[in-house]
Amino acid sequence: MARNAKPCYTPPQMARSLSEWISRYRFILLVLVAVGLAYANHFHNSFHFDDAHTIVDNPSIRSLRNIPALFSDTSTFSVLPANRAWRPLVPVSLAIDYALGKGLQPVAFHVSTFLWFLVLVSIVYRLALHLFEAPLLAAFAAGWYGLHPVCAETVNYVIQRGDLYAALGATAGLFLYTRSRKYGLYLLPVIAGQLSKPPALIFPVLLLAYLFIIERRKLKEALRAVIPSVVVTVGIAVLTARMTPPSFNAGAVSAFAYRITQPYVALRYFISFFLPVNLSADTELSPIMDLSDVRVLLGVAFLGSLIAAAVYCSRRADMRVIGFGIVWFLATLAPTSLFPLAEVENDHRMFFPFIGLTLSVVWGLHLALRPILKPAIAVAAGIAILGGFWIGTHMRNKVWLDEGTLWRDVTLKSPTNGRGLMNYGLTLMSAGDYGGALDHFNRAELYTPNYSVLEINLGIIHGQVGHMQDAEHHFLRAIQLTPNESLPYHYYGRWLEQSGRHTEALGNIRRAIAINPAFLASHDVLRQIERGMITNPVDLARYEQDARTPDQYLDLSLRYHQAKRYPDSIRMAQSALRIKSDFPEAYNNLAAAYEELGQWDKAIEAANRALQLRPDFVLARNNLAWSMAQKGRSQGRNAR
Repeated sequence: MARNAKPCYTPPQMARSLSEWISRYRFILLVLVAVGLAYANHFHNSFHFDDAHTIVDNPSIRSLRNIPALFSDTSTFSVLPANRAWRPLVPVSLAIDYALGKGLQPVAFHVSTFLWFLVLVSIVYRLALHLFEAPLLAAFAAGWYGLHPVCAETVNYVIQRGDLYAALGATAGLFLYTRSRKYGLYLLPVIAGQLSKPPALIFPVLLLAYLFIIERRKLKEALRAVIPSVVVTVGIAVLTARMTPPSFNAGAVSAFAYRITQPYVALRYFISFFLPVNLSADTELSPIMDLSDVRVLLGVAFLGSLIAAAVYCSRRADMRVIGFGIVWFLATLAPTSLFPLAEVENDHRMFFPFIGLTLSVVWGLHLALRPILKPAIAVAAGIAILGGFWIGTHMRNKVWLDEGTLWRDVTLKSPTNGRGLMNYGLTLMSAGDYGGALDHFNRAELYTPNYSVLEINLGIIHGQVGHMQDAEHHFLRAIQLTPNESLPYHYYGRWLEQSGRHTEALGNIRRAIAINPAFLASHDVLRQIERGMITNPVDLARYEQDARTPDQYLDLSLRYHQAKRYPDSIRMAQSALRIKSDFPEAYNNLAAAYEELGQWDKAIEAANRALQLRPDFVLARNNLAWSMAQKGRSQGRNAR
């Protein structure tokens, strides 16, 4: 060969290299094919639950130009203020999927999530191979995890890809650490995971456990080795806390009750690892309120036993992997166990912890069964276990097909779950089955009597079937339960507009927008109301001749305002006040009209009177603030 000639592969050499590569990775390739077949029926499943306010209704993910804002503005995460968290890589990934799918095409989002899931399963295999030094056993562990039905919720529930990214980042970081520790490159996937969801902040604990238990480092040496990861984690934790807005509400009713329930929840999770037969998108388990409850004692006993097992196994050379896996399970449960959340348990919270539990259980089964089972029997048993999981996952994907299949499954498994009954009722209402929907809503009210969203839906269904008084009662009850949230005002305003009560509708929709300007549906209803209001001069004159009540005069005042006939708007508001002197809405209309005419003192006086009559009148408060600001600017200009 000439000195400067470049070596190249001939076709036989390339085929031989490919054959060697396939032979080397044949076990994990078979696992990935099995996982792909298990999830082949999920790619067209619909969006669900929290996907509505974070994806479907979220305008921020609809342009890649918004990516800088996704890192700096938490309002881009969700259109609901209480759900806005700082997890920037999640909405960035959603924006990319939206662009690639050219819209809200579920298949584009599912493909993206699933590809990263396959990467995670591959890394679980490599980590298991490092710990077990047995390719077939490592593939069995990867298959156990990748085919476990618990993972179906995280893979199907698009917004919960944050759990996938968090688990992937921490697991990849640990695996990279086992390969190379130079330059801190292992921290890059960890940072990505921590920018996706807080559970990845537990990484330094996993690394410390690996060094202390697996590598047998002395504690001081292990602590020194984790310092870089601690520095990074603390920095991101502080940044996350600062970026999280005050409006964020995790939803827990009682932090104490939530936390004393978690040991029992951990026991339920542990059982689901072996028997995943009661998986549900929304379980009916409620917070335990009393320390003397037997479930608290069971949970504490379970945790104590598991900790004792971790300590015992960590001291045995042949059982170190078991101890490490148990520590992984407990450590990764800690973030969702210590920080109170709305639900005490969720299937997707098992996603990250089950990686450690898989390592622990598979190695434990290997140690226990190796002396008594022939290899062929062990392989057959392993295939049978994975086959059972494959069937379970395939069936769970069918449950996640659409809202109807999902919430029907919830009601079958949790017949006293008020939210599940309500959501299944919504699917019936969408299908035109108003009787079935109302029945489910009424049953839901028995178990969740003070649920604002249920009251809204009861208002909607009663409106659909013509029970107008019942409809209004439920809308007003929703407002009473959550007076500082926008949704009750939005749906009440929409119903009022459909009922022809434009004046009242306009006030409620404007209040909904004042509370949450990001909810675009309210702006759509506002435009619809404005289009439906009479502004033609002839029609207005005819309407004015027929006006007799304060509400009719108020309606005219609004219509004249829409027509930019501000003196007439004032005249009609004053007519309403002559009949009903304590009418805050009429005073607010006066304030709005005087603002347009630049008569700031009169506007301020009218807005103050409206607030005296109704202190929580947001529109009047806004008009007052605007008039005072404009008056101040006007005086400043005159002084110069």
